[in-house]
Amino acid sequence: MNILLVYPEYPDTFWSFKHALKFVSKKASFPPLGLLTIASLLPADWNKKLVDMNTTELTDKDILWSDFVFISAMSVQSKSADEVISRCRIINRKIVAGGPHFTSSYENYNNVDCLVLKEAEITLPQFIDDVNTGSLKHIYTTDDWADVTTTPLPEWDLISINKYSSMNLQYSRGCPFDCDFCDITVLYGRKPRTKTKDQVIAELDELYFSGWKGPVFFVDDNFIGNKSKLKKEILPAIKEWMEKRKHPFYFNTEASINLADDEELMQLMVNTGFEAVFIGIESPNEGSLLECNKKQNSNRDLLLSIKKIQNFGLEVQGGFIVGFDNDPVSIFERLTEFIQESGIVTAMVGLLNAPKGTKLEKRLEKEGRMLNDFSGSNTDFSINFVPKMNPETLLDGYKKILNTIYSPKYYYERVIGFLKDFEPKKKIFHINFSYIEALVKSIFKLGVAGKERLYYWKLFFWSLFRRPRLFSLAILFAIYGFHFRKVSDSYYM
Repeated sequence: MNILLVYPEYPDTFWSFKHALKFVSKKASFPPLGLLTIASLLPADWNKKLVDMNTTELTDKDILWSDFVFISAMSVQSKSADEVISRCRIINRKIVAGGPHFTSSYENYNNVDCLVLKEAEITLPQFIDDVNTGSLKHIYTTDDWADVTTTPLPEWDLISINKYSSMNLQYSRGCPFDCDFCDITVLYGRKPRTKTKDQVIAELDELYFSGWKGPVFFVDDNFIGNKSKLKKEILPAIKEWMEKRKHPFYFNTEASINLADDEELMQLMVNTGFEAVFIGIESPNEGSLLECNKKQNSNRDLLLSIKKIQNFGLEVQGGFIVGFDNDPVSIFERLTEFIQESGIVTAMVGLLNAPKGTKLEKRLEKEGRMLNDFSGSNTDFSINFVPKMNPETLLDGYKKILNTIYSPKYYYERVIGFLKDFEPKKKIFHINFSYIEALVKSIFKLGVAGKERLYYWKLFFWSLFRRPRLFSLAILFAIYGFHFRKVSDSYYM
C-alpha cells in the first residue's frame, strides 16, 4: 500500500513568517507534526511519502504513485487543500482527509472518499481495519478523547529538517479555559491530557539524534494547563536532559496569562531553557474580556502580569482581537497604546471571527448575525459575522492599528523599549551559520535598501554596545518587523 501524506500550503499571513524565513534560507517555520504522527500510526509495511507543500512542490507523479492521498489541514489552508483534492479527483486517486479543518467542516467534503475526523489515535485504526476488509466508510468519527500516552513518536525521517527554522513537539491537548471564540475545547476538550515524561524525553532524543540544534516549539494550546505535573515531573526531566546534552535546544510555547501568578513555574521554565511564550491577551477592555468568557484575563492588571513574566526572563508574544460587541470606538487607540506600553514586540492583532462549533458561533447564529465560514486567518481583513460596530469603522480602526504598530517608528521604538528592560536569566546569543546569514542579509536588505534603514542602524548599534547579550534578539526582531510590514502592506493591495 502506497500512502502519500500531503500538507497544504499556508497563505502569506503574519503567522507564516514567509518573508522572515528568506533571511535564513528556510522554507517553512515548522514541520507538519500531525502528519508525521499519522505516519507512525499507519502499518509498518505500508510505503509512506510526505510532501509538505510549504517546502516542496507536489507533482502529479507523487499523486500517481499513491493508493491513498492523506490530507491534513487547518482552516487557513483550506484553499490549498481544495486544490489538492481537485487534482486527486482528476487523477482518480482516493483521498483521506482529517485534521482540524476537515473535522470542523466535514459536511463540505462529499468529494473526499474518507473523512478520518477527531483524534486519529481512535479513528485511524477503524479506517485501517476497513481498508484490510475492503469495506471503507465515508466518515470515521468518535465522541471519545484519545489517550495521548499511547501516541507514537513522529516519523521524522519523512522530512528534511534543514528546510525548517524550528522543530516542534506536543506534550498536551486541551485547555482548562473556555473562551467563547476559541475552538480548542471543541476539538480537544477542557481537561488537559498529557504525555508522560518518558514520551517527552523520547521525542527530544529523536530530534537530537536527527541532528537538530536550535529552537523547539511546544505546540500545546496551553502548555500550563496542568501546572502540577509540569512542575513535579516534566520540566525537571527536560532540565536534566538539557544539561546532559549540553543545551542543544531552546524552547518556546503558548500559555495563558495566569502563568504570571506562579513564580515557581516561571522560574522552572526559564531554568529549563524556555525563552518565549505566546499569550492570548485579546483586549485591554474589561467588558470585552467578560463578553468572551476570558475569565483568566479579566479582573487583573494585564500590563503588570506581562511585565512580571518578562522580568522572569520570558519574552511575551501576544495575541489581540478587535471586533467584540463591547469594544468602544476608542479601542483602536487604546489597544495601540497598550501594545506600545507592554513592550510586546511580536503583537498579533486580528479581527474577531467565529470558528465553527464555538459558543460564539452558536450565539451569533441565534442572533441572526452569522455570514459565512471562518477563513482561518483573523488577520486578512475578513469577518464572518455582522459586528455591532459599524463595519467600516471597525476595518478602518483595525487598519490604523496595523499601520501604527508595524510602522518602523513605532515598531523599533517598541523593540528598544523591550530590550532596555529585558533581563534573560542566561545568555541569548545563538551564533550559528543561520544567524550569520540572517545578520548579513539584514544589513543589506534592511540597513541599505530598506525604508527603515535609519531605525535599523539605530537598533543595530544601540544593542551592539548597550545590550550585546541581546544583539541576536535585536536582529531577529528587525527581521520580524520586515515580515509584519510586508504582510500588512499586501492586504491593502
